[in-house]
Amino acid sequence: MHANHLLLEEPIRMASILEPSKSSFFPAMTKIVGTLGPRSRSVEVISGCLQAGMSVARFDFSWGDPEYHQETLENMRAAVKKTTKLCAVMLDTVGAELQVVTNTEKSISLEEDGIVVLTPDQGHEASSAVLPINFSGLSKAVKKGDTIFIGQYLFTGSETTSVWLEVNEVKGEDVVCVIKNSATLAGSLFTLHVSQIHIDLPTLTEKDKEVISTWGVKNKIDFLSLSYTRHAEDVREARDFLSKLGDLSQTHIFAKIENVEGLTHFDEILQEADGIILSRGNLGIDLPPEKVFLFQKAALYKCNMAGKPAVVTRVVDSMTGNLRPTRAEATDVANAVLDGTDAILLGAETLRGLYPIETISIVGKICAEAEKVFNQDLYFKRTVKYVGEPMSHLESIASSAVRAAIKVKASVIICFTSSGRAARLIAKYRPTMPVISVVIPRLKTNQLKWSFSGAFEARQSLIVRGLFPMLADPRHPAESTNSTNESVLKVALDHGKASGVIKSHDRVVICQKVGDSSVVKIIELED
Repeated sequence: MHANHLLLEEPIRMASILEPSKSSFFPAMTKIVGTLGPRSRSVEVISGCLQAGMSVARFDFSWGDPEYHQETLENMRAAVKKTTKLCAVMLDTVGAELQVVTNTEKSISLEEDGIVVLTPDQGHEASSAVLPINFSGLSKAVKKGDTIFIGQYLFTGSETTSVWLEVNEVKGEDVVCVIKNSATLAGSLFTLHVSQIHIDLPTLTEKDKEVISTWGVKNKIDFLSLSYTRHAEDVREARDFLSKLGDLSQTHIFAKIENVEGLTHFDEILQEADGIILSRGNLGIDLPPEKVFLFQKAALYKCNMAGKPAVVTRVVDSMTGNLRPTRAEATDVANAVLDGTDAILLGAETLRGLYPIETISIVGKICAEAEKVFNQDLYFKRTVKYVGEPMSHLESIASSAVRAAIKVKASVIICFTSSGRAARLIAKYRPTMPVISVVIPRLKTNQLKWSFSGAFEARQSLIVRGLFPMLADPRHPAESTNSTNESVLKVALDHGKASGVIKSHDRVVICQKVGDSSVVKIIELED
């Protein structure tokens, strides 16, 4: 264990809590996904976000046109060059999202006990009496007494900016509702969520497909966040669609679980998806409040054991308008880390929040503190027991590398990989030290031209806890004589020294392939 690694299960000197934390090159092992938008799209702000610890930029197509997002993405690329910090790109689909259709940004006030009509007739102007919506099947899906929730983009959960409605009657295609709390809806996008009701809209809409096949292909997106995933079939369809789009066949699909249907089919979805996003915004409406923590803990455990990255959303809502999180939110971030999350996703907080950089920085600091008391030993034993025997060759190498690194108090694990799989397996065992994943590019051809693969694999580790990628020089192939591997190792060690994670006399664990066999070795650095 690292010297600074405490265990909550052991007595902690209370005064030690007040000791300032040592700063390190990696803000935290837990990754931060930031949603870029109106408040976070300039080169300057994105540079600040990258410096503060953001490693994945999320582009949400629920609002804004492709040109708008393209401009933001170009700024992000400029910020990556400026800061020399890698950043992956996540495209978030709209999916089966119900929206109020409004063309103005005029705020709409709704009074408690009043009546409002939801209508698919988009000829109406949105007002406190009538709200036109983008779905004509609502009247068939709901009945008297059902609950409908309307909030600003990415529900704040605040009772003054979002509204609860109860269905009073259905008149033809119109749904007449009683307003349960006074609220003012402001902004350009309001979404609807009908509690525990199946909405008959496709998970991957025609609009989504168009955006993916144009904007997504052009920008070689690393991750597709599949909104409103309800069945494993949704993921299979999306994968089939991506497989026909050239480079996007390598894009990782993250299933977003945001309603009871997704929760019910969680196990089969997890098998199909590359990762999971626990979308607590919508789920928190579908589930009774007292059940949300239970879903989070169970889902994170399942993701951890499957070795697939899990992302938790909606952790510091109040920072959309405040410089500090509430005490409950700060504790919530830490608990997500202790529960085993790989990454924290910030939505409204960075998209339209007043303090995007500060939010990323504070979340990173909380994650780093929680990581220090994460019970790695217990987690390791539990994972080994879950995997069972006989272990696969790769799994055995990965767990051995982590065990060796902890026993010899290594400062870093360096893993050579071409697909990224070996590095992700090492991360699955949650080592207490960073894992530098050295991606060795592979030469491939499509009969017309030769190209190197590797950039996708490197960026895709930017969402996995503890993994820090580095793209090796393609002139040094992965499986050749020892001497070339040694030279790649030297580059990796120099990178570690320059970033301050490796010092002289430190021990480093190396996981690499030599010929057909995988090797774990321990080296001690000289001066």
